[in-house]
Amino acid sequence: MSTTAPALFVGHGSPMNAIEDTPAARGWAEIARRFPKPRAVIAISAHWTTAGVRVMSDAHPRTIHDFGRGFPQALFEIQYPAPGDPTLARQIVEKLADFGAQLDASWGFDHGAWSVLRRMYPDADVPIVQVSLAVDQSPQFHFALARALAPLRDENVLVLAAGNIVHNLSAFFRTKTLEPWVQRFDRFVTDAAERGDPAAILRYASHPDAAEAAPDWDHFFPVFYALGARRREEPVSIFNQHYEPGISMTAFAYGLPQ
Repeated sequence: MSTTAPALFVGHGSPMNAIEDTPAARGWAEIARRFPKPRAVIAISAHWTTAGVRVMSDAHPRTIHDFGRGFPQALFEIQYPAPGDPTLARQIVEKLADFGAQLDASWGFDHGAWSVLRRMYPDADVPIVQVSLAVDQSPQFHFALARALAPLRDENVLVLAAGNIVHNLSAFFRTKTLEPWVQRFDRFVTDAAERGDPAAILRYASHPDAAEAAPDWDHFFPVFYALGARRREEPVSIFNQHYEPGISMTAFAYGLPQ
């Protein structure tokens, strides 16, 4: 009997969540305990953007430390030696042929992926294939691509998208105050997810808080991958609804066992 894996969006936030005991990190570990271990993960991270859709094909992906020098050495020393899955990568490329997807051996696990996955699967024993975010494509393009990936959930392949619903680093550094637009925009997205209204989120740019809350398309667009991978009538589970100035760590899941 096959297992259907969930589809998740997680706010990944700072790479320090990989080594510090934070509410977000605890939430990632807790959510992984709520469903059977998947046979593989398709990871979509805000930190791999490409011209066109690329699918990671390496059997032994490297750990990428894609953050600045201001972080502690302990963070740069982390390795996440999970295997890739070239067979799954080829299967994904076939499913995404209409989107022009191509295999790519140049990438590895960036911190948007490994900072979350090492909390979910600390033994690094689940194969992972990253799929890039294609630049200069519409929300509808990314949503449709996720719908093409959704059948793989029936083969116990977890869809894990990592970004942030609210991601404004300028606001994070300019103030210690949680400005009202952070929670307001986050609530707009989660309310639409709860009522099963992806069309409202696809039009997110028209929301009055969008320019402030979601100026970085690469951090917001992973939301569309969880939305697109949702099965009809699947309820949403909201978790990790924590906030910092300019940042929301909110996550949501479809297909958790009831």
